[in-house]
Amino acid sequence: MDFYGFYTGQEFEAYKYLGAHYTKERTTFRTFAPSAAGVELVLNGQGHGMQRVHDGNFYEITLDQVKEGDLYEFRIWHRDGSCQEHCDPYGFGMELRPAHKSVVRDLNRYAFTDEKWLKDREDISTKPLNIYEVHAGSFKKPGTGQTDWYTYEELGEVLIPYLKESGYNCVEFLPLSEHPCDESWGYQNTGFFAPTARYGTAEGLQKLVDQMHQNGIYVLLDFVPVHFATDDYGLKRYDGGELYEYPSRDVGVSEWGSCNFMHSRGEVRCFLQSAAYYWMKEFHFDGIRMDAISRIIYWQGDERRGVNGNAVDFIRFMNKGLKERVPNCILAAEDSTNFPGVTAPTDQGGLGFDLKWNMGWMHDTLEYFQLDPSARTDAYHKLTFSMMYAYNEHYLLPLSHDEVVHGKATILQKMNGDYERKFPQARAMYAYMMLHPGKKLNFMGNEIGQFREWDEKREQDWNLLDFPIHEAFYHYMKELNHLYLDHPALWEKDFNRDGFTWLDCHQEGRVIYAMQRMAGDQTVIGVFNFSAQPQNGYAVPLQKDGSYRELLNSDWECFGGSKKREEPVYENGCVLDLSPFSAVLLVNG
Repeated sequence: MDFYGFYTGQEFEAYKYLGAHYTKERTTFRTFAPSAAGVELVLNGQGHGMQRVHDGNFYEITLDQVKEGDLYEFRIWHRDGSCQEHCDPYGFGMELRPAHKSVVRDLNRYAFTDEKWLKDREDISTKPLNIYEVHAGSFKKPGTGQTDWYTYEELGEVLIPYLKESGYNCVEFLPLSEHPCDESWGYQNTGFFAPTARYGTAEGLQKLVDQMHQNGIYVLLDFVPVHFATDDYGLKRYDGGELYEYPSRDVGVSEWGSCNFMHSRGEVRCFLQSAAYYWMKEFHFDGIRMDAISRIIYWQGDERRGVNGNAVDFIRFMNKGLKERVPNCILAAEDSTNFPGVTAPTDQGGLGFDLKWNMGWMHDTLEYFQLDPSARTDAYHKLTFSMMYAYNEHYLLPLSHDEVVHGKATILQKMNGDYERKFPQARAMYAYMMLHPGKKLNFMGNEIGQFREWDEKREQDWNLLDFPIHEAFYHYMKELNHLYLDHPALWEKDFNRDGFTWLDCHQEGRVIYAMQRMAGDQTVIGVFNFSAQPQNGYAVPLQKDGSYRELLNSDWECFGGSKKREEPVYENGCVLDLSPFSAVLLVNG
């Protein structure tokens, strides 16, 4: 390891030096604890004194006859004579909660077969990206108990065919790094390098990612670079002092009650950027989605407290380094601020992300569809406003896990009106989402019309598909997803102004919208009636004459609507009879 780089925040491979490095002959354990009075390795319950090495801030021991799967922790002695056992900050495995010792793992057991995928992986900016966001423990369960989980390998066998059938070419997992509390969904970490034991071992997760790649599916991992869990055995006061966290509670405690990382410290920067690189290098993840970036940009996420310059410098440096080391990886930011240049290149002063979650689009869209249809005339431009800033960043449109919990209601439930009226509105809304510039993300269960809010203890309500209205809704979502993937006009120029045009955004009285997406010779038009009344005889203001074919009508009977599927062709202009709460998609040629 480059020790100077470690102290100055430039090292990306600290995990190759620190942690437990196993071979059949011998295993070396190392930890960084500059404020400790001494450190013991406790291996399978037996203590072994560790030697200070390098500059005295590191501790090391090498032992023979260590077995993969052995349990260990570090007993950190403080200068006041007290001590505390901690799991290994760089450990590659941990016990299943509530147990919390680290586990010796060999990361070289699994032989990947996805070399061609990694070699051929391209920049996603001009490619389709339809993300299915998944919580691994509650997508589906092999039993009814809270702790009935598929292993990583078993999950692949269930999830991969579903993704392909449903039209998703990317899966994004909520954090899979070890965490003690199921209810945190993985966002309160204790093991930043340890795949959670809930679903198996590091080898199992490597196999899952490899299987995804064999089936043409990108795999993203949610990553938490802002804060960590407060459990005594974790990072908190690791060496008896504030090694990873701030010494002051004013900025040291997050709104979630966790400890904030001190991003001004080089060792902390190396810890985080090494973890981010580790998941892509050792597990072949195609990229990471970084949580709560607003808390990186501003102190405590509060713009009034000012920009946290050290943290901004860290994220910019990390993103630049990750892109250099993992060509065409995907770096996505969950960020609700107006801070400029989040997706601008680092050499232009930007933060270097590839994608930014468009939280404004999400809030405006969901608020609009919660309105009574009679109020949508006055709120008409809630849906046009997003195009005023759509090219400020490279956006992703998220309907994520955060929108289906904590009393917010599910996406379908948010639609205005009674049970049956919610479905046509949701179908029309999702068509609008697919026509809007930006990559796409949908949380598991949204596609079947989930009515119950997400609960990490239970699987999604797949029995809903036994009901015709839900089965028809899923059939619609599946066809819409594949339509998106198959039509370059819907994604090739997501970040280019000449890929989108409003054909009509001044039908406030009739609540009709018409938009056009273009790429090459292909044009796809979306016409939407978000009113509760039929709007007959609407003449689409075409920019180009020619032939247009109806790709999809959200009111077709096969989707739960009222119209027979006919797919008419319009030769001399398009005059449409629009059903209430409906979308019609047209393609030229």
